Amino acid sequence: MDKNSITGIILITVILGFFWWINKPSEEQLAQQQHRRDSIAMVEQIRIEAEAKAAAVQAQNTLETEATKDSATIALEKTNRYGLFANAAEGEQSFVTLENNVIKMKISTKGARIFSVELKDYKTHDGQPLLLQDGDQNKFGFYFSHNNRNFHTNDLFFDVASTSSNKADFVINAAEGKMTFSYALPDDSFMADFNIITRNMGSIISTNTGSLPLEWEMRMDAKEKAPDFERQRAGVYFKFAQEDVDQIDAMKSDSEILNTKVQWVAFKDQFFSSVFIAKDNFLSGEVSTEAPEEKSERLIMNAKAQVNIPFTGDDNHGFHFYFGPNDFKALKPYDEAYQLRELVYLGWGFLRYINLGVIEVFHFFEGFISNYGLIILLLTILIKLLLFPLTYKSYVSTAKMKVLKPQIEEINNKIPKDKAMERQQATMALYRKAGVNPMGGCLPMLLQMPILFAMFQFFPASIELRGEAFLWADDLSAYDSIFQLPFEIPFYGDHVSLFCLLMAITNIVYTKINQDMTQSTQQMPGMKGMMYMMPVMFLFFFNNYASGLSYYYFISTLITIGQTLLIRRFVDEESLLAKLNANKKKPTKKSKFQQRLEDMQRQQAGAGKKGKKK
Repeated sequence: MDKNSITGIILITVILGFFWWINKPSEEQLAQQQHRRDSIAMVEQIRIEAEAKAAAVQAQNTLETEATKDSATIALEKTNRYGLFANAAEGEQSFVTLENNVIKMKISTKGARIFSVELKDYKTHDGQPLLLQDGDQNKFGFYFSHNNRNFHTNDLFFDVASTSSNKADFVINAAEGKMTFSYALPDDSFMADFNIITRNMGSIISTNTGSLPLEWEMRMDAKEKAPDFERQRAGVYFKFAQEDVDQIDAMKSDSEILNTKVQWVAFKDQFFSSVFIAKDNFLSGEVSTEAPEEKSERLIMNAKAQVNIPFTGDDNHGFHFYFGPNDFKALKPYDEAYQLRELVYLGWGFLRYINLGVIEVFHFFEGFISNYGLIILLLTILIKLLLFPLTYKSYVSTAKMKVLKPQIEEINNKIPKDKAMERQQATMALYRKAGVNPMGGCLPMLLQMPILFAMFQFFPASIELRGEAFLWADDLSAYDSIFQLPFEIPFYGDHVSLFCLLMAITNIVYTKINQDMTQSTQQMPGMKGMMYMMPVMFLFFFNNYASGLSYYYFISTLITIGQTLLIRRFVDEESLLAKLNANKKKPTKKSKFQQRLEDMQRQQAGAGKKGKKK
């Protein structure tokens, strides 16, 4: 920067400073400005205080006006809004408790509905009180119209008319009309009585169908260790009048319209049910399930039922609530009238009859044995003893096939592979002469399959195993985990079940023994490997199942291996072969079936030769 520029900047600064000094306000002017600002602030403060005082006065006047309203005016306003249900539209919720030695019910005055139900003799898997329903997430009551408004009894406040330790009446008075919800809980019973009584309500409650829709909703949370397994056995069950029990399950959201009369509706999980029963049947209804979006949640399902009951205005409808276990013993008193034992799913058709017998045996052992692991062991031994004749027959038939194997190989060596029909005819002729039934080893095993399938249904449904520990398993109704994985394996889970592992190992051993017994040149390629895949598939399939079931299959297979090794010691294969060779010398008489089979084979062979000539 040159000298002239510096000189110019200095002169401008001096001039600006001189003008500021000339025009700056005096002390008197500064005081006047401050006084003006203070006056404005004071006026603003006075205005704010005046407005606040006016608002307070207005509020006080409003309160005084409301306070000076007479009760008739207030009642008129409520009546205009709620009609004859004005007194029931507002109130404070309180509770009445009904209790016996097995169940505790808490009933709310809001809706006169069951607020919570506790089963005293049971706990959740983690030791908490077992509540079948709890809190405002549940809904019960019916819709109706009055004074051009829609009401739901779930939102109305009832007066407690009378109460005792096991009985309570809840009432709403509407002019000359009266609505009563009455509950009673008998001693030593899972079944509560419930009545809806209306008097002179025909002109008060409007209905176009001659019936009232009674709505029941419940959120069902998991009570067991494995929610996914519990959800597989949960659902909404319902029984039509004079018909069988039907259901929609909890694995997906679903609904069903019930067009005919219904006797009861049940919200069921693996081991417990809440059942609403009509003494004179519901007219019709609709049921639905809502599955959780995330299967990792401990929510089993949201269940809903809407059933229709007749309404004339002067009615007395009787109902029952069953809150209890899905236990054959507990359900026995109610089964003849309502078939509630159908809630214990034991399989379909013949399988159910098998399990009914198993239950009787199971309960017999319960009479003198308290350890359920030992009961399962005794049950398994009993079943294997009953099936031993079939096991023996199957082994002998397999042994016959084994000792005839060299003769079958000789037939196969003589007859080329391209003459498969001729090979088969020669093999069948050998079997017939020796007195061997090729299906003799399979049929006894097939006859045992219903027992295996029946047990598959029995153990997951057996509430007797719930919470019962045995060896390392802390609950025979749930999986036994000896090691928790830090990750989840698809189709397997995030834990290792030892009983399931032992079951798979014994099945591999049993498969090896069977393979040694049934080696044949006619064995299908790849079948041997396929047989070993089955135990591996069991390992994945049963890892999350009830440990009692895996324990049963493990013990059953172990006993079968022992029986097979024992029978092998007493069956002399050389003597058996000699007997079969002796049979070949005897004249054989063909059965009609065998004759027809051979005729068909000859016809097929003849047709094949004609085709080749052409």
